[in-house]
Amino acid sequence: MIQENHIDAALKELFENLKFTDEPKGLYDPLRYMMEIGGKRIRPRLCLTAYSLFKDNLDQSVLGPAAALEVFHSFTLIHDDIMDKADVRRGVPTVYRKWDENTAILSGDVMSIESYKLIAKAPAEVLPEALNLFSKTAAEVCEGQQYDMDFEDMECVPMSDYMKMIGLKTAVLIACSAKMGAVIAGASSEDAERLYNYGYNLGLAFQIADDWLDTYGDPAVFGKAIGGDIVNNKKSWLMTRAFDKAGSLREALLEAMAMPVGTPEERSAKIDTVKEIYDRLEVGEEAKQEIVRLHGLAMEYVAQLELPSEKAALLEDYAKKLIGRTK
Repeated sequence: MIQENHIDAALKELFENLKFTDEPKGLYDPLRYMMEIGGKRIRPRLCLTAYSLFKDNLDQSVLGPAAALEVFHSFTLIHDDIMDKADVRRGVPTVYRKWDENTAILSGDVMSIESYKLIAKAPAEVLPEALNLFSKTAAEVCEGQQYDMDFEDMECVPMSDYMKMIGLKTAVLIACSAKMGAVIAGASSEDAERLYNYGYNLGLAFQIADDWLDTYGDPAVFGKAIGGDIVNNKKSWLMTRAFDKAGSLREALLEAMAMPVGTPEERSAKIDTVKEIYDRLEVGEEAKQEIVRLHGLAMEYVAQLELPSEKAALLEDYAKKLIGRTK
């Protein structure tokens, strides 16, 4: 059986040895920078974990696709930071801040191409399915980002629209990661789909946890400045739920959203004002409850896999680590 420490070692070696073209440095240095600043590698980790449910040894055939998931995710972050005007990512300057917007756009573009080169390393017998899964997911992530931007021009959005958006923007890539490992391992289509649904529900929970952390997290742990969603009037789970139940606080919430953010002092004042309304409405606690509910749904799909207890425990441990950051 493949143990978690085997997966840890494989991921460490995989990303230490991941190479990109040297020249032109202005194009490829941002890729290396983005990969070197790390992250938790949650998507390739899930891919290898899903693979390990059906295989007893990690084969080279799964490592390229696992890396592809992280490279593609990093590409989306480079572009996302431009759109969000984010200054910090994982505790360091974002790519467009360290270089410039044009460089970040082009480097992100080539990073997405590099991810397809890595997916192409999947075994020949499953390559068409792997490519179809990856391509469908890639398009859905872009669709989710467009919905997210569309929401910026709306006063508020229904919770159903918000959940659809994060399903596309965040959850499908985590779901894809789980299914990719299963497909490469030769799992049945039924089990691969169960793992997709496990990943999808965890992905929803993960994004809601991220929304919670953006308001209530510790910047040193979160890896970026707190309150960015509030400053940019992003339709987070907290904001969406706050409008759902605002009642007599609706006007106060709208006024808070309209507060200026031109200086650090103004940004801080807006964050504090909106956060006070969130606290009065108890949306932070409700977000935690929703995370627990979605975790439960994910684990229902694990039960359907009928795995040995030690293998089911791998998925339970993964889920706890992924969404346990709000505790």
